[in-house]
Amino acid sequence: MELITAWVGTLNGLVWGPPMLVLILGTGFFLMIGLRFMPLLKLGFGFRMLWRGRKQQGAGDITPYNALMTVLSATVGTGNIAGVATAIFLGGPGAIFWMWCTALVGMATKYAEAVLAMHYREVDGKGNHLGGPMYYIKLGLGRKWVWMATAFAVFGFLAGFGIGNTVQANSVAHAAQSAFGIPLWVSGVVMAVFSGLVLLGGIRRIGEVSAALVPFMAVTYVLGGLVVLATNLDQIGPALELIFVQAFSPTAAAGGFAGATVAAAIQFGVARGIFSNEAGLGSAPIAHAAAQSDDPVAQGTVAMIGTFIDTLVICSITGLVIVVSGAWTSGLNGAALSSAAFEQSLPGVGSYIVAIGLVLFAYTTILGWSVYGERCAEYLFGERIITPFRILWVLMIPVGALAQLDFIWLVADTLNALMAIPNLIALLLLSPVVFRLTQEYFERQPALADEAPLP
Repeated sequence: MELITAWVGTLNGLVWGPPMLVLILGTGFFLMIGLRFMPLLKLGFGFRMLWRGRKQQGAGDITPYNALMTVLSATVGTGNIAGVATAIFLGGPGAIFWMWCTALVGMATKYAEAVLAMHYREVDGKGNHLGGPMYYIKLGLGRKWVWMATAFAVFGFLAGFGIGNTVQANSVAHAAQSAFGIPLWVSGVVMAVFSGLVLLGGIRRIGEVSAALVPFMAVTYVLGGLVVLATNLDQIGPALELIFVQAFSPTAAAGGFAGATVAAAIQFGVARGIFSNEAGLGSAPIAHAAAQSDDPVAQGTVAMIGTFIDTLVICSITGLVIVVSGAWTSGLNGAALSSAAFEQSLPGVGSYIVAIGLVLFAYTTILGWSVYGERCAEYLFGERIITPFRILWVLMIPVGALAQLDFIWLVADTLNALMAIPNLIALLLLSPVVFRLTQEYFERQPALADEAPLP
């Protein structure tokens, strides 16, 4: 087991090394340039499309709004609380700056993923709309690339049981135990029951539950963070200065913080940013392909809002709270660091905000990732796998709540990178399709966009 762990650790270091970070950022930057900065220039249009997407806009399984809520249910998870804290612990406050950079170019990546997922989607025998990297690789790149589509589906199927299921269940169970004294097995069984009830209804039920839970949990957590920032108003300016300065200069040791290089700030800022918003992994377009919309570009503009909300809003709140509170020098790591930062400014309340946020974020991630895992399984094995997959998914939740998951964390993190590789290659090869569809859309419907067409 030690040998296997060492081997996986070495593989993890390779797949999340500098070449992968360059591929992720480079792909996002290339797409942003090719789109002529459309994701940034038309951010307001994206929010209007999101608001309009509360109602059906075409063929599909769930409304465009519910598609984004399903994606956010999967992406807004432990990465927003524990992941941000880990990035700061390993890379210093400067890591936050690189998370922001990842999110900005990630908006273009998420947009392109959703456009391709909608453009190349299929309908199965039960009337479900299927899409995602495996479909736009198979249909967009042709027969000789089918092996890469299969590889993505295999990695996505396996990664789901790690990062999307057992790891999340473990986080919920331990957060509930430390904050409320609830036994691990009780949390596992309760999560399994509630997840099972939702999963029985498929993506439509998941979309409805996500639409109810995600806005509530996100707004509650953000408001708690804003209260902390309001109590430390005089520290926000120095905190921002610290973030920008240390993004380009080494972070000196302070208190329990051991210090960090600029390379560490970049590496962990980018890696944890991707872990949080999943731009480039290829997971989000699987849900966006089910949107009740007939226009890939319209859904793409909705998709890019997800990265903005996840990283530039929620992760920024966590990061700023940690820095302004001074807790980043405590030597704590992960959720414990976030909890200490909130508790320091809101004694008796702050730790509960983090605990409840972690429970809700992780629970909805279990729901959202079940969609991704199920679609990958269906691509590999056909419709007959759906019911067995859902049963297995529910049974693994209490297992994850009780298990020691250090090795599973490592494997899941590695599988996420392996998912990203075929997806990013496909995005680069199919980028002309994205650029063409985007140009045609805004030239065809400038009145709809309420803005001038792209130059």
